Amino acid sequence: MHAQEFQPPYTPIAYGVTTLRQNGYALLHAADVQAWLAATADELGAVHAGWNALPADAYLKDGGRYRRRRHSSFVVEGEQVRLVPHRAHWQPLEYNALHGGMQRWFEPMLPQTVALPVWSRLLARVGETVSALHGERPWFVEAHTFRIDTAGGIGRPTPEGAHRDGVDLVAVFMLDRHAIKGGESRVFEANGPAGQRFTLREPWSLLLLDDARVIHETTPIQPLSPDELGWRDTLVLTYRRDGFQES
Repeated sequence: MHAQEFQPPYTPIAYGVTTLRQNGYALLHAADVQAWLAATADELGAVHAGWNALPADAYLKDGGRYRRRRHSSFVVEGEQVRLVPHRAHWQPLEYNALHGGMQRWFEPMLPQTVALPVWSRLLARVGETVSALHGERPWFVEAHTFRIDTAGGIGRPTPEGAHRDGVDLVAVFMLDRHAIKGGESRVFEANGPAGQRFTLREPWSLLLLDDARVIHETTPIQPLSPDELGWRDTLVLTYRRDGFQES
């Protein structure tokens, strides 16, 4: 733990849903997540391998070139996970003042990633959590694979600032931090003063957010050394009832 960082408020996975109900968010240890997914380190590594082939995000309105990403959409119903035809990512301005109102056509996730058995298992497990929170139903899931880098000196994981996503649950998997400082996660009550701040460092630790109750952001990252490229890899899943957000 770095001296100036706040201790991440990890929750035992057995109390994850209870903590979500109480606080609007829950943070799970990587070892608990791996056991929950019944996944080996090699299986999780096969998922993360796709992050080395992420195209640049061409839609950044701040003019930055620090974000690479892919995007695919799924319907999750119990153990059944179905990839839907490729579609644009769209958010209303109400939830994303910077990039809302735009149809953003990102490249889809790699077929070899989506075909991994652990990938469907991962989507189904998170689906169980949101069903425990909001009732069982089909969930409309958008998967975002992000790499934020320091090629321009600074990278912004959430250039839109503190926000909600307009969904029922947000799941943020930390996958990798390389040669960076910063990237502090901040979670605040949407309708109150309470908040938490901490830095995700464990690969495959998981932050779950009840999107109606909290807003969230991640602070910018900078390189530890001006001579070395740094990056921060995350997988972000959003679960929404009654359909995808559409323009």
